[in-house]
Amino acid sequence: MTATNTEVSTAAAGSNGSAATESAEGDALREAVQSAARAARRASRTLALASTELRNEILSAAADALEAAEAGLISANKEDLHAAEEEGTESAMLDRLRLTPERILGIAGGLRQVAALPDPLDQVVRGNSLPNGMKLEQVRVPLGVVGMIYEGRPNVTVDAFGLAFKSGNAALLRGSRSARRSNEALVAVLRGVLSEFGMDADVVQLLPSESRASVTHLIQARGLVDVVIPRGGAGLIRSVVENASVPAIETGTGNCHHFIHAAADVEEAIELVVNGKTRRCSVCNSTETVLVDSALGEDTIARIATELGERGIVLHGDREGMVPATDADWGEEYLSNDLAFAVVDGLDGAVEHIERWSTGHTEAISTKDIDAAQDFAKRVDSAAVMINASTAWTDGEEFGFGAEIGISTQKLHARGPMGLQELTSTKWIATGRGHARP
Repeated sequence: MTATNTEVSTAAAGSNGSAATESAEGDALREAVQSAARAARRASRTLALASTELRNEILSAAADALEAAEAGLISANKEDLHAAEEEGTESAMLDRLRLTPERILGIAGGLRQVAALPDPLDQVVRGNSLPNGMKLEQVRVPLGVVGMIYEGRPNVTVDAFGLAFKSGNAALLRGSRSARRSNEALVAVLRGVLSEFGMDADVVQLLPSESRASVTHLIQARGLVDVVIPRGGAGLIRSVVENASVPAIETGTGNCHHFIHAAADVEEAIELVVNGKTRRCSVCNSTETVLVDSALGEDTIARIATELGERGIVLHGDREGMVPATDADWGEEYLSNDLAFAVVDGLDGAVEHIERWSTGHTEAISTKDIDAAQDFAKRVDSAAVMINASTAWTDGEEFGFGAEIGISTQKLHARGPMGLQELTSTKWIATGRGHARP
């Protein structure tokens, strides 16, 4: 079944009757989420047995169906955008929410890329034969039921479905209220394609988004949901990780740094910072802080600041003409055309600054000194390190994953852009010939 949207009152109960009503609505929402999880678990068992060819065919058909449904998807998205604008939503969040014909083509293209990738299931991770002749193999298997919690960005709805489906997992999607109509339209297309192929449509379900309580019910559905993945702002991620009884994979916010070393090609470095900052400033791989080596000298440092400002970037720092910086700026994920600007003493100063303020997402260095580049890559403890490249490259699709379900900043199981292999677990298969243990 597909859980329907349920409004849960957030107003304080003014009487026993209203309190009872609120309690009943809360119970109904909990049951809706758990019922969807039970249906997902049943569907996941069937999906895990589906052939590679069938899964790929369905993904390709889903891509075609999304392109064919462009008009309806854009219409639903316009309703979401209008409602968000009426609520005073900031421009960066509106950009995340917006669907365009080009973005729909990109979403569909991502599904086709996922379909073309090697099947991660049943891959032998390692294996050997024991001296007694017993054969051991560790093989990749689906996680089972994956709960995805995300804000805005309706493209995540399709990316999560595609990666989960290809890796044999059922997806429970809890998008934001702001994208409700867009997500409903997208999931309706996906479920329609699944039904056409005789596949249980409950391998993808959209959970209620009107109440935050649906998140709580999802992350506490231990035994029904195998893993939850939060993708969004720091508050959402922290709340999920701290309150989940279901295992959670922490995707992090992106306070990404770009260090311009004394041996950098300065013009190239400026272009990389501009690309990382302005290509799409509302995403987590956007450059948020530029660190400039003091050894470059005052004239070069001033030129870097001037050129960045001339490119429409608002600099926060302690230099004349900049927005005065506080500690909040160094830890900020702006998601706008703002950029923190700091002068540091060499590689040691850059690493020290990053160690204190980074969220562990992506750090970059511009330098022609190979030793400095290698030293930076070894010392910086983040999920991705770019050498003479923009932070914008930390992206599952650009890494060849077709899409990504998130960028993990934790160190267990998965780290960095998460693709198909990160959505699998393993199991051991031992094959004997009447082997009884002595």
